[in-house]
Amino acid sequence: MINQNKMIVADDIKVDLGTFLEDDSVLSGFLLKHNSISTDKAKNISRAVRKKLEALDGDFIPLPLIERILKEKLAESGYPNISSISVGKNILDENKPLLTRNAKIVLERRYLKKDENGNPMETPKEMFRRVAAHIARAEAKLNNPSGVKKMEEVFYKMMTELKFLPNSPTLMNANRELGQLAACFVLPVEDSMEGIFDALKNAAIIHKSGGGTGFSFSRLRPKNSRVGTTGGVASGPVSFMRVFNTATEQVKQGGTRRGANMAILRVDHPDIMEFIHCKKDDNALNNFNISVGITDKFMEALKKGQSYDLFDPRDMKKVSELNSTKVYETIVKQAWENGDPGIVFLDRLNKDNPTPHIGEIESTNPCGEQPLLPMEACNLGSINLAKFIKKDGAVKSIDYKSLEKTVCEAVRFLDNTIEMSRYPIVEIDKMVKANRKIGLGIMGFADLLYHLEIPYNSQKAIDMAGEIMGFIQKTGHKASRALAEERGPFPNFDKSIYKDRGEKPIRNATVTTIAPTGSLSIIAGCSSGIEPLFAISFVRNIMDNDELLEVHPIFEDIARKRGFYSKNLMRDISQEGTIAHMDEIPEDIRRIFVTAHDISPEWHIKMQAAFQKYTDNAVSKTVNLPSDSTVEDVKKIYDLAYELGCKGVTIYRDGSKQNQVLSVKTVKDSVATVKERPETLEGFT
Repeated sequence: MINQNKMIVADDIKVDLGTFLEDDSVLSGFLLKHNSISTDKAKNISRAVRKKLEALDGDFIPLPLIERILKEKLAESGYPNISSISVGKNILDENKPLLTRNAKIVLERRYLKKDENGNPMETPKEMFRRVAAHIARAEAKLNNPSGVKKMEEVFYKMMTELKFLPNSPTLMNANRELGQLAACFVLPVEDSMEGIFDALKNAAIIHKSGGGTGFSFSRLRPKNSRVGTTGGVASGPVSFMRVFNTATEQVKQGGTRRGANMAILRVDHPDIMEFIHCKKDDNALNNFNISVGITDKFMEALKKGQSYDLFDPRDMKKVSELNSTKVYETIVKQAWENGDPGIVFLDRLNKDNPTPHIGEIESTNPCGEQPLLPMEACNLGSINLAKFIKKDGAVKSIDYKSLEKTVCEAVRFLDNTIEMSRYPIVEIDKMVKANRKIGLGIMGFADLLYHLEIPYNSQKAIDMAGEIMGFIQKTGHKASRALAEERGPFPNFDKSIYKDRGEKPIRNATVTTIAPTGSLSIIAGCSSGIEPLFAISFVRNIMDNDELLEVHPIFEDIARKRGFYSKNLMRDISQEGTIAHMDEIPEDIRRIFVTAHDISPEWHIKMQAAFQKYTDNAVSKTVNLPSDSTVEDVKKIYDLAYELGCKGVTIYRDGSKQNQVLSVKTVKDSVATVKERPETLEGFT
């Protein structure tokens, strides 16, 4: 068994050695492809190389050393004429995707096809081929039959190079029985028993297919209202949320993950105070994220310290009023206690609603990044920015030419996905194809900053966020307009803001979204979404408490090159969770390699706002706070989010939940622990 910490090193490329040599397929495949060697001989030579590598000391194995050992074994096996073989980095390139051990575990547990006993029936390569082939078939449906094979190769290359990954349901369900490829859904909850349970049934169907659901419960009559048909009294929105939560608990999404929900209640609903406190108990509504739907009228009243009106949603008549300051302080206090509720600025969502003539946006998907109309869905995908670094000598910069190409290919991929997805409800199928919303986002932003030696908590990083997301949005819109020329605009274009503004036809009503990429970033081996790194080294506990050791490779590489690497130091870092006060590490490195709790709340919000400026939909971002943060700190964050133009905000204070997803603490082997649990709804995109 190869030491799982051993890595192959070739310039800037680092590959887990155990993954590289698994089943002897990489080396033997290389020999079979490039030389006249029998299959059995190739496997025997590969195994001999493996045995030699297993005996080596040290954690890093330069690729030239593997090449030298391979030449020796070729000569020993009677192939002296090809013992001068040049392996080079092409052996890595030819065997993509080069996945980390952690990525392979996640893929095997969640994504790969399995037999009736739960054993994987495909490799990661075969999964990517399955997805690429399925999505490329849309070319034939969209009058480009000659382009099917070409686009299959384009999509396959883009995914196996880990430059772009679609949302989890696409990887799981493409060309499989479920066939549902979208991650984000919003369902209406009408004020009737039939409407409520229709929504519940539809949610169960969506969860089974791998999607997450968002609801606004604002249409439901308040608690203790008279029910005309029975003479009884209504139980109110929160009581029905509990029904939805219980149902969700029973449904496994495609056998891979639990259902996830977002619940939103307008701040002017009479039951708003009960809603704010509905997750006060950590164990309550654990399949829901909740957010208060804040209106501009409420914020105006808050600014003046005035009361505001509450309305019965059945007839929109005023029924009472509340003090805006008291309500706001209650929201802030409860969020400080355990992270819920977040807030969503409803008027801001609707200001950017591309089809206001079709309907009003009431809710978002579970992680908040995708505002949608009732009965609408959206499929997402993320570009791994860490793959777009180019070097000119010692200077690193962004490869915008390569990024532009990937953005255009990704927009086409996501538009094709709309055609190839089997939506579980007819009304959703119609709405999706009428608006054709897609959500192209990013991951690996913290890695990009590390490469460029830019601290996350700096104006330079904020400027970089605007620069790179502005480029992606502009390029994505251009690509969508090119698709409109080829395929036609989205059917509701004439009822859209684009038509009202006299703009050119566009294929997709929205193009960009920033998703959290919890699981996708593990597969891609990069940092999540636009979040700062949580810790330099930690153990990630996922699913059934599998432990996955992670140490950030850029930091480790610099530590070795600068001569301050040691196992004891790595152990100390994992205990501390930050290097900010470690004098044994050079000051310039401490300044660059900041982690989530090194960053003041203001920088978190400034970063979210910088990305929001160039994002059609919304931005999923959590403001992580240290445990000693105050209620006033949370209030400042909520105030700043509104002031800087964010569409919503979520905070989490370290230690405020009993079982949090990410934590830094001393455990066995002195490593930080990261735990993923269903109620965080992480990784649904």
